[in-house]
Amino acid sequence: MQTLDLASIKKRSLTGIVTLTSRTFILQIIAFAATFLLTIFLSPATFGIFYVVSAIISFLTYFSDIGLAAALIQKKEELTSDDLATTFTIQQLLVFTVVVFALLSSQAIAVFYRLDTQGLWLFRALVVSLFLSSLKTIPSVILERKLDFQTLVIPQILETIAFYTVAVILAWQGWGIVSFTWAVLARAVVGVVSIYLLAPWKLSLGLSKLVAGKLLRFGLPFQINSLLALVKDDLMTVFLGKVLPFSEVGYLGWAKKWAEVPLRLFMDSVVRVTFPAFARLQHAKISLGKAIEKTLFGLSSVIFPISVGLLFFMEPLVKLIPRYVKWEPALFSFYLLAIGSAVSSLSVPLTNTLNAIGRIKVTLILMVMWTTLTWILTIILVKLLGFQGFAWAILVITGTIILVAWIVKRFVPFAFLPNIKYPLIGAVLQGGWYWVLRGNPPYAWPRLISVAAGGVILYLACLWLTEKSRIRGILSELIKTKIK
Repeated sequence: MQTLDLASIKKRSLTGIVTLTSRTFILQIIAFAATFLLTIFLSPATFGIFYVVSAIISFLTYFSDIGLAAALIQKKEELTSDDLATTFTIQQLLVFTVVVFALLSSQAIAVFYRLDTQGLWLFRALVVSLFLSSLKTIPSVILERKLDFQTLVIPQILETIAFYTVAVILAWQGWGIVSFTWAVLARAVVGVVSIYLLAPWKLSLGLSKLVAGKLLRFGLPFQINSLLALVKDDLMTVFLGKVLPFSEVGYLGWAKKWAEVPLRLFMDSVVRVTFPAFARLQHAKISLGKAIEKTLFGLSSVIFPISVGLLFFMEPLVKLIPRYVKWEPALFSFYLLAIGSAVSSLSVPLTNTLNAIGRIKVTLILMVMWTTLTWILTIILVKLLGFQGFAWAILVITGTIILVAWIVKRFVPFAFLPNIKYPLIGAVLQGGWYWVLRGNPPYAWPRLISVAAGGVILYLACLWLTEKSRIRGILSELIKTKIK
């Protein structure tokens, strides 16, 4: 496998970010438009069932991997056929065990959560999709190691189109929760077929104790991190699905979905590239520090203004769009989660840095802290405030980003506040503009559109005046990368 030098890493990282962001931006817009249609066609309770069942599957997915895929991506040396065969064999043994257990337990899980027959079959469809998704691991790892995101993004695009096309059409026809059942199966089949067509890999079974031991030294701590993330997020959703009505879980799912719009549009693409890229730079700390700073500036520059726009215009949209007023009880949770998402978007590349340089145990300690705080605060606040207590808990926990930045600075030299300062100032000014000019109900589309556009122009002007040289430098690098 080809060894990459610093220049190649920089070029492929920029190309990867541009590719993933540009090629998936329109797709993400389509995905959010489809989600919008689903939240019109489906009730909060139906949305809540899908939210809870998906979380159960995500929790079970943990037991289908022991971090070997991440270990392959982070590995300093080049991959061997033994590495790939050993990883695939161990993973498939785990997946088979999980799938059999899940299918045998499906009826009991349906009874526990009071799921009807349609909810039960949705669960089983997600179990099947788990098996099919596991087959994509090795081709995906190979492409990520090469930083070949131009190829890797294509199966993701096809999966998303398949899922939302099937889900929206069936929901429109009144199929309810069954819409999701067929959609997840379509996504899984399209995903595994497309990635093997684009990145063929001959299925290979084998087990090397030496290889397994080396990979597990990174993989097990990484997987424990993943477990804690699941306990913090998906198991929490499973818990809320038991103690709250499905309609209230649906409100939280709706609020979380829209609060994370900026993350899905930009952060996912950037983070997907930065982990393998940072891993390639782990012995060049100065270059790594500069890469972190560019990542923080880029993320804050796009996520902050979008989050501010959502904060001020979600309520008017709920009131103006027909059949959307049913989501009004979720608005306050949305506000809290939107602020929390904007802040937490900056901590993700920092924890990615710790993983990329092999400081997985440090990330593990952070995950223990976040998981403990999430459960303690959520249980207390949900009891006091109802379902909105969950959003309050998430917002409080985002304040720990200061600790994360301080820890990363101990290993890699970089500046945190200087790289988010001006995007933050611009977003505050943008929010002030909206506060003064948006107006109160009843809302009118022409006024909302003109005020929204004015806020975007104000933000862009502020960012250009304060960060002109940095923006020119980034644009110059992107142009050079395109030309080459």
